[in-house]
Amino acid sequence: MATSITVKNIPSDLYSRLKQSAARNRRSINKEVISIIEIALRSEQLNPDEFLPFVRSLRAKTKRVMLTDEFILQAKHEGRP
Repeated sequence: MATSITVKNIPSDLYSRLKQSAARNRRSINKEVISIIEIALRSEQLNPDEFLPFVRSLRAKTKRVMLTDEFILQAKHEGRP
């Protein structure tokens, strides 16, 4: 069974962005709102106590890599004629 809700006092800039997003996705504003709500509620909340050890180990592995423009350009052209 479908249910209706009303959202009041939407800031005009937010409504404009919503309208643009709906047009980009070829949906009505209503369908765009439903899609955004579904994505937001489907997203998993991260537990910082579980996620931080992973982030710290990744930082430790990449600590010595300096991402300079020169390094990136070299990586792009590596193996190319």
